[in-house]
Amino acid sequence: MSLKNPILEIEPGKPFENCKLEREKYSDVLTDIVSNYYDGFVLAINNKWGEGKTTFVKMWQQSLIDKNFQTVYFNAWENDFEDNPLTALMGELKTLTNKETKPKFEKALKNASILTTHLAPVLAQALVDKYIVDTKDIKDVIVNATKGLADIFENDVNNYQKKKIGITTFKKSLAKFIADTNEGKPIIFIIDELDRCRPNYAVSILEQIKHFFSVPNIVFVLSIDKKQLGNAIRGVYGSDRINSDEYLRRFIDVEYSIPKPPNDLFYKYLIEKLNFDEFFQSPERSKYRELIDDKERFLNTCKLLFNNSEVVLRQQERILILSRLSLRTYTFNNYVYPSVYLVLIFIKTLKDEFYQKIVNKKLSFTDLQNELFDLFSDSVTDRNRREIMFIEVYFLMFYNNFKYEHHEKRELYERGESFDDKDKKLLIHSMFGKEYDPDFLSTISHIERANYNSSSFSLEHIIRKIDLLDTLKA
Repeated sequence: MSLKNPILEIEPGKPFENCKLEREKYSDVLTDIVSNYYDGFVLAINNKWGEGKTTFVKMWQQSLIDKNFQTVYFNAWENDFEDNPLTALMGELKTLTNKETKPKFEKALKNASILTTHLAPVLAQALVDKYIVDTKDIKDVIVNATKGLADIFENDVNNYQKKKIGITTFKKSLAKFIADTNEGKPIIFIIDELDRCRPNYAVSILEQIKHFFSVPNIVFVLSIDKKQLGNAIRGVYGSDRINSDEYLRRFIDVEYSIPKPPNDLFYKYLIEKLNFDEFFQSPERSKYRELIDDKERFLNTCKLLFNNSEVVLRQQERILILSRLSLRTYTFNNYVYPSVYLVLIFIKTLKDEFYQKIVNKKLSFTDLQNELFDLFSDSVTDRNRREIMFIEVYFLMFYNNFKYEHHEKRELYERGESFDDKDKKLLIHSMFGKEYDPDFLSTISHIERANYNSSSFSLEHIIRKIDLLDTLKA
């Protein structure tokens, strides 16, 4: 069994064949956009971290190649060891050269070298070194420093003129190289993970694209989490008051967000890929009537948890991988209580502070209910309220058994003369409010009748499993 969601195979001719998120139609939209604008522009694909941007742009890149586009893929995060992005960007463009276009690329490369000279910092450092070593009278230092600064200013002016001419020369030579390389279609230069690399490197890439690479027939595609990139920009300039959206508008001409896939597509694919059926549908487990619906309960809980738009695809993947691994610590005839099991893994993965309070028995019943309510508040409907209430009751029962010794355990209700619900008095109300007391009491009674094990089952049992404190079974 593999505990990784394998990297999808992207096949030439059918790059989206293994896409489980039905995203090929969005690549077609983007291809139409880049096909119709030859002046050169910057397109940003803006989605949150963990929503599958990298996989999408790699599939789209292959789709473009299949349509005879020249493309470059550059991962900024993996290459931010290079101080000057111009070196990296030109290095990537070099991959497009052939025997006919190589001379024009070399001319552009030679012109680019002019842009990488930084005379002023070198001169400034030389001036500092000189006057740190020199121990002459302070008046001489001031006079000489003033002369030195004047020389630096003159050099800066001359250097500015050279660089300005150099940029124009470079862009002309770059445009000629691209015109001979693009085969009638714009070159698509994809820059991925820009928001994850060093902040100053990210800003430098943006600046160099704008000033050096704004030439016809080249489209830059930035795959970004715009919010995170904005944080990086504010960090570089040392101010939270910078309007990062306005700043990015200087560089981005078109912004596109890949629409979210239907909520159930990805987690159902992962459940199949990670082979949950090996456990839930095993012949040994199918012998027990009370366990045969566990997979359905697990899927229903996935739907409750992953309907929340804040849970990105990569987080779903982490949750389900830990879920599958932890199931290896169960024998086939163990009670799993899949709803509680999955919710607890969800909490451990995304809400660690809440999880640690559970593990360390720091929560009152009310605290536990409040936290659970926050977890489901965006998902609850009249149709699924009862299902969530079952999870609430299971949590209260199992936490009660976990936190307290047998003689200290809290009762959820007082018994009357009969076992009928109408003779029972609740000592705790549902997190949904007192108006749901009848449903709450009915849920407690149903669980007690249907599963005798629930009255003594402790949350510790599940915690040990998901913290991998128990040994894996063969």
